[in-house]
Amino acid sequence: MTHKHLLSILFLFSNLFIHAQTTINGSFMHGGKNRTYSFYVPASYNPANEAPMVIGLHGLSSSGADFAQYRDFRPIADTANFIMVHPDGSTMLGVRFWNYGNILGSTVDDVGFLEALIDTIAAQYNINSKRIYCVGMSNGSFMSYLMACESNRFAAVAGVTGSMSTDMYNSCNPMRPTPTMHIHGTDDNTNPYAGTSSMVGIEQMSRFWVNQNGCDTTPSVNPVPNTNTSDGATAIRYVYSGGVDNHTVELFKVVGGEHTWPGSPMPGSSDVTCMDFDACREIWRFFSQYEKSEMGLNENYPDVELNVWPNPTSNIAYIESKKYIVTHVTIFDIRGREVERIAKENIQYIDLTQLKNGIYLAKISGTGFDVSKKLIISR
Repeated sequence: MTHKHLLSILFLFSNLFIHAQTTINGSFMHGGKNRTYSFYVPASYNPANEAPMVIGLHGLSSSGADFAQYRDFRPIADTANFIMVHPDGSTMLGVRFWNYGNILGSTVDDVGFLEALIDTIAAQYNINSKRIYCVGMSNGSFMSYLMACESNRFAAVAGVTGSMSTDMYNSCNPMRPTPTMHIHGTDDNTNPYAGTSSMVGIEQMSRFWVNQNGCDTTPSVNPVPNTNTSDGATAIRYVYSGGVDNHTVELFKVVGGEHTWPGSPMPGSSDVTCMDFDACREIWRFFSQYEKSEMGLNENYPDVELNVWPNPTSNIAYIESKKYIVTHVTIFDIRGREVERIAKENIQYIDLTQLKNGIYLAKISGTGFDVSKKLIISR
């Protein structure tokens, strides 16, 4: 074979590889709004094999295209063979945002939009429904945690520079334990590490997901090697292990870091960006460990007029029913282990002070009825 022929063959294969990497733009109507998105299909995608999916949610006033450019998972997708999705938030006063809880009175259903987007792409590509993940930056980080609270589609979620609103924190009732990773700078002036009156502090938020996943409450603590001594920041990695189905919760505390994405400084920004690790690679490393667990606390709701409140609760949950008298309550933890049993006439409340924070299932029964209710203990 001549050198000229060899070059021709290499050029042909190079062109095939380039053209096999595809970015597809699309839109559809949802909730009366035209919603737009793009997604990246790596060259390694094979329709015969199920591919994981990662959804990346941009920050306030940004876009899916910006996320693709500045929080670029595509080189990782090329080797790990996942489809990378970049949706656009809706607009209010010309600014794109994610509605993680009636933002400025918005009624946009972004949970429904993102679930519909998963279905839209899965209708065209062979997606592994047990390996769908969500990650967000800032406003998108809040939305990512809302998806863990309200959707049943994700194997794991991650957030960078965002948190949970206090309303979300108080009302979050996940359908199943969901592993989470969070990355946050201690000097973030947009979403402060310590939290605000409307936003939960980062360590409190991490403890919430530690409890939801049944992880050990004492983490392993490891400093991230300070490979870049001129970036103005260092990082500490906290890993809470021992959760149900081997779930973990991870927190990267970026000491001195500001409202930035480690490893990917924004052009023109003077905010401190930690360069000691690459957030994209760490997030995929975390995601790649997990498939969506079929385990969950299943509630049943026969025709029984019975309510348990408040839920979430800190110590006491009241049982309210005009028709039924409760005589037995059995409580199970997320691993299905019985942790409490009550049997007496006319049970009107459940004392939960002896139980740790987390998700539980309460089986409540009496003469002629049997109902299961999910309980969340949050202090």
